[in-house]
Amino acid sequence: MISLQAPAKINLSFEVLGRRADGYHEVRTVLAAVDIVDELELTEADALTLTVEPEGAAPVEDNLVLRAALLLREAAAPGAGAAIVLRKRIPLAAGLGGGSSDAAAALLGLRRLWDLDLSDDTLVKLAAVLGADVPFFLRGGTAVAAGRGEELTPLPQPLEGFAVVVAPEQPAEGKTARLYDMLGPQHFSDGGRTAVVARRIRDGVPLGATLSNAFEAVAPAAYASYEPLRSAFADAGARPMLSGAGPAMFALAAGEEEAEAVRERLAARGYTAWAARLLPGVTVNG
Repeated sequence: MISLQAPAKINLSFEVLGRRADGYHEVRTVLAAVDIVDELELTEADALTLTVEPEGAAPVEDNLVLRAALLLREAAAPGAGAAIVLRKRIPLAAGLGGGSSDAAAALLGLRRLWDLDLSDDTLVKLAAVLGADVPFFLRGGTAVAAGRGEELTPLPQPLEGFAVVVAPEQPAEGKTARLYDMLGPQHFSDGGRTAVVARRIRDGVPLGATLSNAFEAVAPAAYASYEPLRSAFADAGARPMLSGAGPAMFALAAGEEEAEAVRERLAARGYTAWAARLLPGVTVNG
């Protein structure tokens, strides 16, 4: 049996540089993995199956885990089977990358289970077919992403510390395309903010007020949860930032004690919050 943890991510910066000729948007972002995790278990089997726990926590049909498994099987292991169990903890459609992380974990785990002689570069190419965030989760840690988000430059020293994360109870399906449609040229930038964040991480300098997200400009109109949650973070003594296209928000903390204090204040307001450690990378067990 192969077991893996699939971590969530937060975006320490997120810039949109403009719309590309192919219809996608050019982005610059710094992603960091955090220890809010889904779990995958993979065992040898005749057929390829997926079970999600708890039942109903995520769709099985067209799940990215199953799509990743089918893609890898078609590319390198015709006829191979596996029984995959996905235990969901990362909130769905929240801007935390749970589905993308699950897909990356499936690629890594099945490469091991099926004993495939596939390079990391080949796995990255397959991951990019599944989604812009999937390649990041093959390695985790902290990385700068460009293009649609699939062009990665891992930072040699991942950011360490804690983040307090809240995902509103109501998931926001289809929200990424909607938020992109709400952006105009006035919301585009040149990638400089992302470069500043990356440089500070490399130099070990606190990030302070350098965090940014282009979607912050349009999120109040997109999410009823935005203003109340932002106010709750501020009342808890934290400076929040949207993660990806939201609606989840996070705030960095100086240490575990501060993170737990903020988490408790948010919990007292009725929010489900995590005091999450930033993670250095991905481990495959088995």
